[in-house]
Amino acid sequence: MTEVAIDETLEAARQRLARALDAAGRHPRAAELLAVSKTKPATLIRAAYASGQRAFGENYLQEALDKQQALADLDDIVWHFIGPLQSNKTRQVAEHFAWVHSVDRDKIARRLSEQRPEQLPPLNICLQVNISDEPTKAGVRLADLPALAEAVMALPRLQLRGLMAIPAPCDDPQHQRVPFARLREALEELKTRHPEAPLDTLSMGMSDDLEAAVAEGATQVRLGTAIFGQRPPRD
Repeated sequence: MTEVAIDETLEAARQRLARALDAAGRHPRAAELLAVSKTKPATLIRAAYASGQRAFGENYLQEALDKQQALADLDDIVWHFIGPLQSNKTRQVAEHFAWVHSVDRDKIARRLSEQRPEQLPPLNICLQVNISDEPTKAGVRLADLPALAEAVMALPRLQLRGLMAIPAPCDDPQHQRVPFARLREALEELKTRHPEAPLDTLSMGMSDDLEAAVAEGATQVRLGTAIFGQRPPRD
């Protein structure tokens, strides 16, 4: 995909987000695009950067580190880790990312806090919630969310910002809203319990359900194929 095409797809994604925010009666800047650049080369990220995009989401650690090295001259990129996180990967994530969207257990949170370099600001954390209660999907159960949130808020090198979810696929726009509403309600309950905490983030909505997520309060929407095109099969 050429730089011109990236410019066009980014603008189309921004216009789509703007329409969704307007339809929901929300402020035009109430949600931001997180460009999901997994499996895409650093050249396309650089093209998106040239078109004004700053926040990028990566799922695969080594691939992301290689891109960060290739793009080290772009010092205001904000890197978000959005993929599954194993214990043996936490140090590099803590050292090289500004956000992590996929924390779903206390052990991972503690390691991220212990390994976050002192010279960096606290690592922004979203707790991943298994909002559709799928047995094979990662994420904390809603019943266990309050305890995990309290544990993360007690860690000195982390800043709990909100919640993330990837609901079960659904084609009906009204049914798509149901799990997003559930996640919003869970965040509102956490805000009530912890009014002092900066709980301002709902990371939800992707290329197939952006409108439903925005209607239910998404503040970060994760778009990949809508910006970068279809991904090749991963080996």
